[in-house]
Amino acid sequence: MSQENHDVAPQPVKAKAAVRDGRVSLMVVSGVIAAVLAVAALAIPVPYVVESPGPAINTIGKVNGQPVISVTGHDSFPATSGALDLTTVHMTGGLPDSQINIFEALRAWLTPSDTIYPAELIYAPGTSQDAVNSENSAAMTGSQENATAAAFKALGIDYKTVLAVASVPTDGASAGILKPDDVLLAIGGKDITGLPAIEAVLAAGKGAPVEVKVQRGGADKTVTVTPRANKDGKYLLGIALQNKFTFPFTVDITLSNIGGPSAGTMFALGIMDTLTKGGLTGGKHFAGTGTIDPDGNVGAIGGIAQKMVGARNNGADYFLAPAANCGDVVGHVPNGLHVVKVATLKEAYAAVTAIGSGADGSTLPACK
Repeated sequence: MSQENHDVAPQPVKAKAAVRDGRVSLMVVSGVIAAVLAVAALAIPVPYVVESPGPAINTIGKVNGQPVISVTGHDSFPATSGALDLTTVHMTGGLPDSQINIFEALRAWLTPSDTIYPAELIYAPGTSQDAVNSENSAAMTGSQENATAAAFKALGIDYKTVLAVASVPTDGASAGILKPDDVLLAIGGKDITGLPAIEAVLAAGKGAPVEVKVQRGGADKTVTVTPRANKDGKYLLGIALQNKFTFPFTVDITLSNIGGPSAGTMFALGIMDTLTKGGLTGGKHFAGTGTIDPDGNVGAIGGIAQKMVGARNNGADYFLAPAANCGDVVGHVPNGLHVVKVATLKEAYAAVTAIGSGADGSTLPACK
């Protein structure tokens, strides 16, 4: 009987060991699953867009050995010193083919030079990277043309301009009537000299059908459009407009992988410097941003905090900021960067000329 007791006694010990081994295995498996889920959670895209400082490019310099601005058919005077940098913002996330994860979002929150926004504040739902690239490319082309027009006007160089149809929304008043690239000649029997001329006729007509004379494919054509009122009661033709220019000589701006309209002011300054004798900058390093229209008005842009950081990182000592962006400038100026506010190309040119000639930049308008 004692032998039988000896044989039976170890069995409960083995059962307890098996239980412990099972628990350990379960804990290990649970830990592995938790780790996998944690890694997976970090990889899940989050609906945010991060703005960070992008590169700064000297508009009076060269990229890959080629001048950014070149002129054909007119005397030009390439700069030998100084810089007029356009500034950029690098944007990531918020698009189906460009997304960030929670780790990248948190890193952006903790990086002083980055700004993070909910994606819906930046992009419409369903927007693709291709659509953004296309829009930015078109805006860059328009910006370069406006910059050339503004620079020519500031220098007293004559050119011709007409107002044309850029696009026609399918649900607009002119759908199926006006076409892209139609040059607008007259409305209601009055010559079109600009947007105000169109607005005056439409306001006076109060929604009545109006004859619009256009040039299409080299031939004049008259069509009738019934304007529609928008939510503010303003009558519209339902078209997007663009300026078309005929310049007396060619200004080429060669720059790839940069989009949007915000380089307009720096392009205009670069063109003015290239077309005039002597160095505009006095050898000093300027950077800046701002849209430009053909009349030389400097407009607001986005991401100015990041652009100032990018400018300073690239060695700029002076920064030209749109007056309309002053609220975003204050409190975000990097150490060592002097910011001058400008509302027109004339003011920007005067600021660069003054500082380039040795004037004290602190006497110029600043954001406060």
